Amino acid sequence: MNLADLALWGWLPMAGVMLILWLVQIRTLNAGTVDVAWAFGTGAIGAWFALGGTGEAQARQLLVAAMALFWGIRLGVFLYGRVMNEAEDGRYRYLRTYLGKGAQPFHFAFFQVQAAWTLLFAAPMWAAGNAGPERLTWLDGLGVGIWFLAMAGEAIADNQLARFRADPNNQGQVCNIGLWGRTRHPNYFFEWLHWFAYVAIAAASEYWWVSLMGPVVMYVFITRITGVPYVEQQSLRSKGDAYRHYQRTTPMFFPRLRVN
Repeated sequence: MNLADLALWGWLPMAGVMLILWLVQIRTLNAGTVDVAWAFGTGAIGAWFALGGTGEAQARQLLVAAMALFWGIRLGVFLYGRVMNEAEDGRYRYLRTYLGKGAQPFHFAFFQVQAAWTLLFAAPMWAAGNAGPERLTWLDGLGVGIWFLAMAGEAIADNQLARFRADPNNQGQVCNIGLWGRTRHPNYFFEWLHWFAYVAIAAASEYWWVSLMGPVVMYVFITRITGVPYVEQQSLRSKGDAYRHYQRTTPMFFPRLRVN
């Protein structure tokens, strides 16, 4: 099956899921479900892309599909727990208040854009699954190593933040422990790093350039569009001067090797 057909059959169910979730959030007033659906959907479609391509090495297709699925399930389960057990993410709550009557049309468009983005971020997994050699090579091993490092780093960062928030003494305080003392957004950094796993595996493919969309587009999204800007604006609104001090003393994205 070619990439266009894979994309069509991947987009249709995601568009339907996002439509249903948009209707649900009208009642629940919690648009955070869009993030959960994006994580599960990108993992599932990424696996579909990896397995449905024309790569010669079935072992590589299975490897990339497993990596995509595990990544999507881990992230989706984590986000689901947060969405179901906490109030609506401050970013979406702020937009709901700021846009007023225009919030629901905006959310509809945003949910559908997220459905399209699942295809964009699944494309690097397609490129990796269709890499050239019939047998696995050291590039596949490098990709798996990067993937494990990224998964471990993101899980550690999420756990450190969860433990910090669970302590009543830390209410209203800025989390600056562990990895959060090295970068203000270690979870985003390791999420970005994860996409280099597919770049390494796809390096032997004629479609290697497709894999670059993962880290390049994710970096732009995280640091300029949907991630850091909104999180930091919300943190400044909720934590004020404490977060401004954190901004002055801690790198935004790339971790420093030593903590002062």
